[in-house]
This record gives sequence, structure tokens and C-alpha cells, in this order.
Amino acid sequence: MTAPLEEHFFRREYGRLVAMLSRRVGVHHLETIEDAVQRALLAALESWPTGQVPTNPSAWLYRVAHNNLLDELRRRARTNELAAAHELGQSDAESSPDPFLAGDVRDDLLRMLFSCCDDAIPVDSQLVLALKTLCGFDVREIAERLFTTEANVYKRLTRAYGRLRDVGFELRDLEPTELRQRLPSVRAILYVLFTEGYLSSHADGAIRSELCDEARRLSELLAEHPLSAEPETFALLALMYLHTARQSARQNATGGLVLLEEQDRSLWDQEAIHLGLTWLARSAEGDVFSRYHAEAGIAAEHCRAPSFAETRWERIVACYELLEQLAPSAIHALNRAVAVAESQGAAAGLAVLEGLEPPPPRLAESYLWSAVFADLHGRCGNPELAARYRDAALSSAPSDAVKVALRRRFQALP
Repeated sequence: MTAPLEEHFFRREYGRLVAMLSRRVGVHHLETIEDAVQRALLAALESWPTGQVPTNPSAWLYRVAHNNLLDELRRRARTNELAAAHELGQSDAESSPDPFLAGDVRDDLLRMLFSCCDDAIPVDSQLVLALKTLCGFDVREIAERLFTTEANVYKRLTRAYGRLRDVGFELRDLEPTELRQRLPSVRAILYVLFTEGYLSSHADGAIRSELCDEARRLSELLAEHPLSAEPETFALLALMYLHTARQSARQNATGGLVLLEEQDRSLWDQEAIHLGLTWLARSAEGDVFSRYHAEAGIAAEHCRAPSFAETRWERIVACYELLEQLAPSAIHALNRAVAVAESQGAAAGLAVLEGLEPPPPRLAESYLWSAVFADLHGRCGNPELAARYRDAALSSAPSDAVKVALRRRFQALP
């Protein structure tokens, strides 16, 4: 088993194990469950020689994590009561649980996502909790993706864990009204999960396909369920497929990022584009127009364009204007400025950003903000400003792959 496979495998198993064990002993034991799972993953890394993993590694991890959890609960002198209440016997630990469960939410991980979005947990803590416990994100990654500080992430996690202990609810089949109430939050989590995979803040790689795949799989479960099969869900899935279609052309043979204008469009996955456009068409049913519709519309314009030069930038600008109305954000204004610059020139792009300097504190530290200003000032013939923003972008880039792509872009400027 190679190192990249280990990382992908363990990240996927982490969320799966946390979800399954939470269903068995209750979400109020979430911190204890996470500790048990982490110990199981460490044991695997120490005991599995390269290329000699167990026949069923998932079942092995489940047994070890399950036993770790029982040992910890036993130390708390409550094991007998919990075992009786949740049927946590030895036979359960030695079996490989069926991941598809009866009930409204038929996947453990998806069920746990809905549980993380309980009204008892503050809204700003729901997303952080889900990304940490189910998606395997570390605190730095969460802070990067949500444009906040690591200290703030820790505060939100502490708040969420405390509420779970106080409320003490257990995973169960949710009522239809609960599913509908929590659906927007679940979609937001899946959106962030996909976004992190598509352009990662992780230092070891700019693209993490396994995160995109998992987000798309869970979104498909939502799209198949009668209570969540609605236009916003379809638009989210359309967005994921249209971005996935370009995935193979976004990296070169050495793993470096390939900018949109450099990509070989013959490598784009036409089947994924077709699926994305099909879901986008389904999302047009009814009167709902969400941020996912706007972003999917932008992705669709890129996928339909025969070349970078022939992209209908004016339509992309219109989509970003709608997106800003739906979800006002400096990052959306930044993206609109890029599209305006392609449509009307760099000076027009800078005009969009007038009044936004300085940006929100956390966004000011993002390489995206500095990279756009470096690009626009360079194209407008402002070398000193371009150099200042260029240095800031390179120093804050989250990975070597992003830095290399930025340098290549900056070298092409006048």
C-alpha cells in the first residue's frame, strides 16, 4: 500500500468509523469515539508492514476502534449498562457492519451529517464539527477553507462538543420535518468538502480527488431521497459533476496545477459534463434559484466553451452578480472581478474591487486575494503594486503546487 493510498484510505475510514460507533453508543460520547478511532488508525500504521495489510482492513479497523471504545467506557464503570442498551457485545465487534441501514437516511455518514446539524448545536459550530469528525479535516484546514482563525475553530468545536454532552441525543431515524430543516446545513457541509478536494488547502497536494468523490457520493444519496430531491440538491450535484469533468486536465504529469487557460480540453470528461448538465436542467424545475444554481451555471459556461478565448465571460459575470445578491461575500466580488477583467479588461476588473481594500482580515491572508490583485495590477501596468501582491500571494500559498502555478501565471504578465 503506497503512502498516498494510506492517507486517502485512513481519511475515508476515519469518518466512517466515527459515524458507525456514534450510532451504537450515542453522539454524546463523540470525543471518546474520536480518540478510539485515532488509536485504531495509529495501531494500523504501526502494525501493517508495507504491502501486508489485513484481508479486510476496514473490518480490522472497526474491531480495534470498537474494542478501544469499550475499554474506555469500561474504565468509566458504565460498560455493562451501555452494552445492554446498545447491544455492544463481542459478536458485534467481530462483524463487519452493513453500511446501508434501514430508515430515512440509509448511510451512516450521511445520517451523522444530519445529526451534526441539530438545532441544539450553534449554527457556526455545525459545519466545523462535521468537517472535523466526519471528513477528517484538521483545524488548520478548516480555518483555511472557512476563512477564519484556528483559535475560532477550536472555540466552535468546544461549543459543539459541550452541546452534544448536554443534550445527549442518540443517532436515530430522523423525522421528515427534521430532515427538511437540516438539509440546507448538510448541503453546505458537502459543498465545503467538495471545494476542499477540488482546490485543497492541504500542504501535500492541491487536488484531493477522494474528498470530491465522497462529497459527490453523499450528494447523490440526497438527490435520490424523496425528502431531499429538490432543485438546490440537483444544482449542487450539477456543480460537482461539472467541476469533476475538468479534473484530469488540472494536473500535469508531475502533479502540478494546470491553469484553466492552459488545459487540454480534449481531456475533459464528456460523460461527467453530460451528467452535470442533466442535473442542472433538473435543478431548473420550480422557482428556486440558489447559490448552487449560480455556481453551476458558471461551471457550465466553462465546460461549454470551445476554448478559453471563446468563453462567454459576460454570462459568467451575470452569474457572479446573482451569486453576490444571494450570498454577499468579498470572495464572490473577487471572482466577479476576474470574470469582468476577461470580458472588459483588467482596469474594469480593478474597478469592481474599489472600496474592498483592505478585505476582511482572514481573507487578506488568503493567497487568492493577493493573487488576483497581483494579476490585475500587472496587466494594468502597475509593477510596484503587482510585485507587492505577488510576494504576498506566494508567501501565503498553501502548497508547492499552488506556488508553482502562481509563479507561472505571474511570469506571463507584462
